[in-house]
Amino acid sequence: MDKIFFTYKIPDEGLLLLKGYDIMINTEDRFLSKEEIIQKAKDAVALVTLLSDKIDAELIKSLPKLKVIANYAVGYNNIDVEEARKRGVRVTNTPDVLTDATADLTLALILATSRRIVEGDRFVREHRFAGWKPDLLTGPSLKEKNLGIIGLGRIGRAVAKRAQAFGMKVIYHNRKPLLTEEEERLGVNYRSLEELLKESDFVSIHVPLTRETHHLLNEKRLSMMKPGAILVNTARGSIIDEAALIKTLKNGRLAAAGLDVYEEEPTVPQSLIDMDNVVLLPHVGSATREARTEMAIMVGRNVAAVLEGKEPPNAVV
Repeated sequence: MDKIFFTYKIPDEGLLLLKGYDIMINTEDRFLSKEEIIQKAKDAVALVTLLSDKIDAELIKSLPKLKVIANYAVGYNNIDVEEARKRGVRVTNTPDVLTDATADLTLALILATSRRIVEGDRFVREHRFAGWKPDLLTGPSLKEKNLGIIGLGRIGRAVAKRAQAFGMKVIYHNRKPLLTEEEERLGVNYRSLEELLKESDFVSIHVPLTRETHHLLNEKRLSMMKPGAILVNTARGSIIDEAALIKTLKNGRLAAAGLDVYEEEPTVPQSLIDMDNVVLLPHVGSATREARTEMAIMVGRNVAAVLEGKEPPNAVV
């Protein structure tokens, strides 16, 4: 019987689609090392992985029976896709279902940073609330402010729609501008990256992590941002040069940052932890029960398709 190894348990709805296979699951509440994955998945024809798993060339070479790597995520920068392609191993992901959940969280971070929600919560819990004051924890309103979206794909568009409901003006940067009719339909306007950074009161990142987008927001570009702007990242941590971000926050150029992702996850720099004007979340952009369940179903369908000799619904390679 074909063996499928899961590096971590996913919702049962995905497992139910793979009933006819020999399923092995890491049931420990920890991530496995590369050596452990190789050992436990040595006879597997399918490997179900998380973003936390580094599936490099050595690991792929060590699993000669492997036919498919099904990533329980929309991103797949944790997988050596070229090595998989070379060895005829299919790679799949779980796109689209994360759109609304991630867009919702992006707006939550915009609101949390601008309205200083986390600071206010701590203020009350520490028994420092002595009554209403005109200047207590004030922040910028969203109405009429410019939201700059870097990457106007599915998630970026969903964020734009939500932001517009708050009265925000949306500008965006893509590798290529949209057609004029599409811009008019979405109510957005194109800017170069540098123009977007200079004009935006809020900047939100929604591009994948690639060689081109690694440290897209470096020290030079962060220093271009509008004084007092707020930066939100729910995409990938390495799109921002984290050391440069810390410097830009410390020198007061940025008013605040809302981060769901980090450059060296799960490590978060102590400097960010110590800042009151930074809201930190543990990579929970897709953490709704509905999204995580649908992701599991997609994984099950992708694996089943490959093992049945069919084209998987969500093929990367």
